[in-house]
Amino acid sequence: MLVTAYLAIVFLLALCVGLELTARRLTPPQSTPTAVANPAFRGFQTIFLRAYLLALWADWLQGPYLYKLYLHYSFLESQIAILYVCGLASCVLFAPFAGWLPQALGRRQTCLLFCLSYSACCLTKLSRDYFVLIVGRILGGLSTSLLSTAFEAWYVHRHVDVHDFPKEWIPSTFTKAATWNHGLAVGAGLVANLLAEWLHLGPVAPFLLAVPCLACCGWVVLTDWGKEEAQGVPEVDKQTLLIGTPNGGVTHLSAKARFSRSCHEGLRCLLSDRRVMLLGGVQALFESVLYIFVFLWTPVLDPHGPPLGIVFSCLMAASMVGSLLYRLATSTQYRLQPGHVLCLAVLMAFFSFFMLTFSTAPGQPRPHESFLAFLLLELACGLYFPAVSFLQGRVIPEEKRAGVLAWFRFPLHLLACLGLLALHGEVLGTGGGEGGGGTRHMFGGCAVMMLAALMAVVSLFTLGRNDTDLRLEGNRAEWEM
Repeated sequence: MLVTAYLAIVFLLALCVGLELTARRLTPPQSTPTAVANPAFRGFQTIFLRAYLLALWADWLQGPYLYKLYLHYSFLESQIAILYVCGLASCVLFAPFAGWLPQALGRRQTCLLFCLSYSACCLTKLSRDYFVLIVGRILGGLSTSLLSTAFEAWYVHRHVDVHDFPKEWIPSTFTKAATWNHGLAVGAGLVANLLAEWLHLGPVAPFLLAVPCLACCGWVVLTDWGKEEAQGVPEVDKQTLLIGTPNGGVTHLSAKARFSRSCHEGLRCLLSDRRVMLLGGVQALFESVLYIFVFLWTPVLDPHGPPLGIVFSCLMAASMVGSLLYRLATSTQYRLQPGHVLCLAVLMAFFSFFMLTFSTAPGQPRPHESFLAFLLLELACGLYFPAVSFLQGRVIPEEKRAGVLAWFRFPLHLLACLGLLALHGEVLGTGGGEGGGGTRHMFGGCAVMMLAALMAVVSLFTLGRNDTDLRLEGNRAEWEM
């Protein structure tokens, strides 16, 4: 497995370079020339990305060795499963508050809270006390929820309400962030492997490195973002300014009222539009399975001696390959619709878990086949996320999107928690399935969930066969064929 992992990362990185060059040749940049030439916008974008990319880097550093750290502390696999469940449960608990906090506390202050809570989460990894580690997982759930909401909320507010830049320029910033995000994920695995294995600092080292990264992120938010806000209106909503009072009481109630209304309108949109319901079902099934995969990949491969950081980088590089293939598939050269790509991604994920039910058979583990299946799953993820993001943008009204996505996340995390609890009840055998069938049964359950997601995708596009909202512009004829 050691040689396989190193050969795989070299091959995947070379493939990424080749696909990127091909994608640039077939899909020339279409970003608005005015945005590129606007120095005020470029400066504002740089200020945002400087903090946001540091936050993403700190988050990725914690991915490769989390399970290994708990195993290093001599916890049983069932105890580790409970730790993961605590993290997912805290995501369920804090997800609604993560959408409300930027409005009530302030967007910049919420980003600073993220830096503090995630730093505390990382520092808890120094302790071998099980209760302290549970607290760390809860803080991690809070931090993950804030990362997915607070930074974007700050940027969109400043972009639209303060600088009055065109809304059409917003995607250029998050496209650039997504491009960097893939590279950061691959690099995080390499750096984590360097610290934990090459320098023999142990699995806690990447978590300790994340703390100064978060401190730098907080410093940028405190200084650069503070200077940015000093040049505009105070960091509160215009609506809040109109109805607030000097003592701040009405301001706080207004934030809660707006959040409550957002959730109510999101639920109404979810129940009234069958397309939204089916898309939410696909997301809940697919992404909940990914949380289970995040827990299982380490115990499946670790007994066979691979460098976990390099394996993590391979998985992230496979996801990057998928996202590049999506760009190529939907280009004017190939004219594939995002709906078709989504079907392909779910089908690939199903086949991946189907492979894993055989490669993790008790007493007959086949780690190379399992590694290949994991790479196939990450490739499917690279295709899935841009496809589902495009469809969400088309079927969910922009003003209701935050509320609808909040409702999507609830069954997503609930299914993942139930899956991990079921795995805990199976009493896992050592080595990810060498002594028991819990892992294999869980992969079989994931395959069934992927099959259900595939049926939901087919139903969605059977329902919207003639729906122009689900198509890329310029490719309508191919869709109908």
